[in-house]
Amino acid sequence: MDRLQASIEKARHSAFHLWMLNFVLLRTVPFNKPHAIRVTGIGDEELTMRVKNIRPNRNHIKGIHACLLATLCEYVSGLSLLRNFSPKEYRIILKTIHMTYHYQAKTDVHVTFRIGKDQIEQEILEPLKTQEAVFKEFPVEVYDSENNHICTGLINWQIKAWKNVKMKV
Repeated sequence: MDRLQASIEKARHSAFHLWMLNFVLLRTVPFNKPHAIRVTGIGDEELTMRVKNIRPNRNHIKGIHACLLATLCEYVSGLSLLRNFSPKEYRIILKTIHMTYHYQAKTDVHVTFRIGKDQIEQEILEPLKTQEAVFKEFPVEVYDSENNHICTGLINWQIKAWKNVKMKV
């Protein structure tokens, strides 16, 4: 188990370790620091993140910016994958994002992403035994504090074993 996976596991049962995880994530992903994206809950097969409706996160009409909502969808699904795959064994890279916006976010927003061990085994690890790479698209739904469905992101990830990654010299 690598350090990120160990930190996430500790944060499941400890408010202090959840604070530490958020502290580290805000500093290791500097792009996200001004937006204060926070992990708020960690379950057996789910991860919940939140974004506040603060000035750096707003667009010109005082709603949460569409690009931040896309970032939130990418972040929660990517972190969930990293929770289940060792970055030493697998490369996980974003292929595409497709966003559909349903409602303007005027309050804080949250997202919960679920991926089970069985789904990972059947849809990703098993195909990786015979394929060089697996492309997996995940739907991610964002809701505001009043439970309005704000947007749906379709996040397509490429998962590949490092032994199959070809680097240019």
